[in-house]
Amino acid sequence: MTYEESLEYLANLNKFGINLGLARIEKLLELMDHPERKFKTIHVAGTNGKGSTTAMLTSILTASGIKTGMYTSPHLSRYTERMIVKGQEISPSQFAQAIEYTSGFVGKIAAQGLDHPTEFEVLTAAAFYHFAMCGVEYAVVEVGLGGLLDSTNVLMPEVSVITNVTLDHTDKCGSTISEIAKHKSGIIKQGIPVITAATGQALDIIKSVSRENSATCYVYEEDFFGRFLAIEEQRQKIVVELKEAREIGRFAVNLLGVHQVNNCAVAIMTAIVLGKNEKRIDLSAVEKGLLQVRWPGRFEVIPGQPTIIIDGAHNPDGARVLRENLDQFYGDKEIVFLLGILQDKDVKTIVKNLIRFKDKVVVVAPISERAGKPEVVAREIHAEYVETANSINEGLVRAIELAGTEGVLCVAGSLYLVGTARKIICK
Repeated sequence: MTYEESLEYLANLNKFGINLGLARIEKLLELMDHPERKFKTIHVAGTNGKGSTTAMLTSILTASGIKTGMYTSPHLSRYTERMIVKGQEISPSQFAQAIEYTSGFVGKIAAQGLDHPTEFEVLTAAAFYHFAMCGVEYAVVEVGLGGLLDSTNVLMPEVSVITNVTLDHTDKCGSTISEIAKHKSGIIKQGIPVITAATGQALDIIKSVSRENSATCYVYEEDFFGRFLAIEEQRQKIVVELKEAREIGRFAVNLLGVHQVNNCAVAIMTAIVLGKNEKRIDLSAVEKGLLQVRWPGRFEVIPGQPTIIIDGAHNPDGARVLRENLDQFYGDKEIVFLLGILQDKDVKTIVKNLIRFKDKVVVVAPISERAGKPEVVAREIHAEYVETANSINEGLVRAIELAGTEGVLCVAGSLYLVGTARKIICK
């Protein structure tokens, strides 16, 4: 199977859609001789911030001299971004080999009376196979959707992380914070420590599930704290303290955004908990890892004229945080948005949280079957200047023109848009 053939194979699996449940992935991994049991894992869930936190943890473990894998989704530009070992993407040939190997077991699933595995299930099994073949010691694994019934929830991790809980994927995980929190709490395992920055009702549920599972729960702003210090050379400096108000360090993280204070503190607390048993992880490795971390497409600043910011804010809370960052770092600048939102998202609340009347907005359709029609999205936007474009490329040209040399262009609304636009901008 070539790389192109592997992509075609995965595309054909899209007809099976999103089908939550663990029976198929458990059987698939059983047939593959359980590659997921051949390395240690850290499991990361959350509505927002789980990707950044996953990237920080991976960088910290790698800086500790540990051979580390990272599994994330979705990708920005190419499938190979989803599977990383020692900081390197899986090669196209390795990716094709992992998909081909996994596909050889897929037909046996239906023969045993189960539904056909989905694209994400095949990708997840292939990632675990790849990590096992590469001999990784630890893998940091990001939940795809929810937690309880997500394909990654076959793991028995060293630590479970739930960054936060807000409304998203309400069609799959429930229409309330409590229902969604129950889904995300599904990754909590018996006796396995939990790190979280969740609040309110969601935190109450996470604490309750932790108690039921005799799992020690470390809570942001109760057991550990993070505080923003300054921005220096495009790096954010923060202080992290433990419960007894003992400062454990001042760290510069190579990611911008006020929300990264929480995520960074969660990653550091997770590293400290891991370090109790894994002596290679210490504060010097934490410091080095945070300086080296990369996470494209999440408040990623591309200097130039205009300044371009790429952010995959694709739900109401992500849009709110993006706006806070824009106001803090670029409050004196005119903001032009290239915006594209999926039709199954809460478009009204996303644009309400993100767009101000003085902004200028160019609306396009992300490259997805679920893309919201630009004219429909545009009707929800209350700004003094809104227009639509027929393609991402056309919209990007127009948005750059509107921003001029002194303005700020922000590309946001969907990772499907962000990935395509980033490829054009950074080519």
